[in-house]
Amino acid sequence: MVILFDQFNMPDDIFKIVFATEQQETVAKLLIKHIKDNGGEIGKTEMSMFATQLHEGTLVDSTVEMTPARKEAPKISYNKRQFYDRILTPMKSMGLIDYDLYKKTYKISDKFNKLMIKIGLLWLREIR
Repeated sequence: MVILFDQFNMPDDIFKIVFATEQQETVAKLLIKHIKDNGGEIGKTEMSMFATQLHEGTLVDSTVEMTPARKEAPKISYNKRQFYDRILTPMKSMGLIDYDLYKKTYKISDKFNKLMIKIGLLWLREIR
């Protein structure tokens, strides 16, 4: 996955940098929130249930602020296959989410931060 950003117009939200569309940002935020709400780790079954809820359009976007005009949170609909291809797989490959093959669980990872530091060090080595 390629991350393109403008150093002079850097958004405050990491999801705006990593994902191309607003819908992808929303789904990724909901996934991270879902994992956090389940103790920081979920199994394959829970991930599949999350993807199914997205696919069926039954998942509620709890990140939206409620206003007097908005009585209930909107429901999010996202294709299950596209969720795995465009959200989960890139998040795993960038080190945002880790998958443990033995326990068969997904958890939030700090590898992304370590990889960004490594990229910065590679750049420093290049300019010397």
